[in-house]
Amino acid sequence: MVEMSGAKALLEALKKEGAKVIFGIPGGANLPIYDALVDFDIRHILCRHEQSAAHMADGFARASGRAGVCFATSGPGSTNLVTGIANAYMDSSPIVAVTGQVATSFIGKDAFQEADTIGITTPITKYNFQPRNALEIPTTVKKAFYIATTGRPGPVVIDIPKDIQNQTGNIGFPDKVEIRGYRPNIRPGSESVKESAKLLAEAEKPFILAGGGIKVSSAYQSLQTLSEFLPAPVGTTFMGKGCFPEDHPLSLGVVGMHGTPLANRVILEADVLLAIGVRFSDRTTGNIDEFCSETKIIHADIDAAEIGKNRIADVAVIGDADQTLNMLLKSLSEEISKREREDWIERIRLIGQELEEHSEADEKGLSPRPILKVLRKLLPRNAIVTTEVGQNQMWAGLYFKSYHPRTFISSGGLGTMGFGFPASLGAKVAKPDVPVVDIAGDGSFMMTENSLGTSIVEKIPVTVVVLNNSVLGMVAQWQRFFYNRRYSAVELRRVPDLVKLAEAYGAEGVRVGSTDEFEHAVKTALKNDVTTVIDVPISPEEDVLPMVPPGRGLSSIMGVA
Repeated sequence: MVEMSGAKALLEALKKEGAKVIFGIPGGANLPIYDALVDFDIRHILCRHEQSAAHMADGFARASGRAGVCFATSGPGSTNLVTGIANAYMDSSPIVAVTGQVATSFIGKDAFQEADTIGITTPITKYNFQPRNALEIPTTVKKAFYIATTGRPGPVVIDIPKDIQNQTGNIGFPDKVEIRGYRPNIRPGSESVKESAKLLAEAEKPFILAGGGIKVSSAYQSLQTLSEFLPAPVGTTFMGKGCFPEDHPLSLGVVGMHGTPLANRVILEADVLLAIGVRFSDRTTGNIDEFCSETKIIHADIDAAEIGKNRIADVAVIGDADQTLNMLLKSLSEEISKREREDWIERIRLIGQELEEHSEADEKGLSPRPILKVLRKLLPRNAIVTTEVGQNQMWAGLYFKSYHPRTFISSGGLGTMGFGFPASLGAKVAKPDVPVVDIAGDGSFMMTENSLGTSIVEKIPVTVVVLNNSVLGMVAQWQRFFYNRRYSAVELRRVPDLVKLAEAYGAEGVRVGSTDEFEHAVKTALKNDVTTVIDVPISPEEDVLPMVPPGRGLSSIMGVA
């Protein structure tokens, strides 16, 4: 027990949880915390907007596998965090958001900068806390980290009234915590695993759909081993991209609305589908009634709430993905010897060959496919790529191959424009020795471009590749396809000048006019010790294809000959 304030107890508790960096902005209701921070050896990164602070913490978490931490004051500070918290919740990313709150005597009285942070964030967090005594703070912090990082990860909010930050007492720090009713470490049931193994053993055309749960569980090697043992091709959800090397012979790429034609074709021919760490998002399945309607489905996930929510499974396995895969391997190896499934593998090869023959030749010049292929060639295999949201994101999903886990970071469930750039800064803080590139669109980048200030002042150098079509590209594409080219409120008109914008912040800015110039710009950017913004002008008529129209099944894919 040590005599200290609630503010100091918070920081000491964060330190004990291994937090070495905090992304945040001070304000009236968290000033005691920031005053105490002066005496702590914890790096604080001053953001330019609280939404970006949450995205940076999120990017840090996704790159490192550890919880990211962000701070904000009360009222508008905490409400500005909301988009970033919701984004982390939808994508199962562990962040701990600490918000200031008005003093307890003012709560509920509409005091200056008061907002009901607990009420607002309840639907978008795994849990939230509001300690009413400084003595509660260490236990609250330990619980917050435990909840955020175990089971299906997600954000946790700690909302601390200002008087509790100032309150002093003899404060102790627990070594472990118990949370009534919270049992995140669920071992997969042996009977459901055996039933799954039997289905896979008997399958003629098995397919593995791997999602973000593979990354959470670090189940990459187990996934690859099972895929090669069966053998079975692997397609990923968008959130699963990178959990299986995309240059592996059994990799088919991303499944879904903007998935690869090969993955979308092959998954519909499978007779048994092992879907692991996925939630059957509409962007993955298309029309759910048409998705693998004749296929036996094995759904494995750590979150029991996902089982049967969107797609009824023939067999459900509830538990950790890595444990599930290892138990499946053991069960399969006891019952069958490795099968070749030559007919299935040959069928996949022929489909791939057919699609390749009918595909259009690679575009030349400043077009997304060649640009992203050049970028892939220049970056090391372990480079981290983040994306913004929109066409740039889908082009990256299609054309930028990912080889290692936690190297492709994007906003999936919420589709948050402005996510990519601050997330890239968080990722770079987590992995300072690894090149980090944000693949951006002009519309999305401009939503959080003020993080250039954070990048420069805090010395966090990343590269931003802006595929600049001067419009809100994905909205314009939908207006082209589904609204008879009736363009409404999408023209950005190349304002601002991104080169001048970058230079105004003290960053490097360059505009390229060819793939050769782009290659030179990327090589230079990777050597720079400040952030570089590469403006790549592309046609506003560029479409993301292939595409499954909304409300249609994967078989209705557009843009495939």
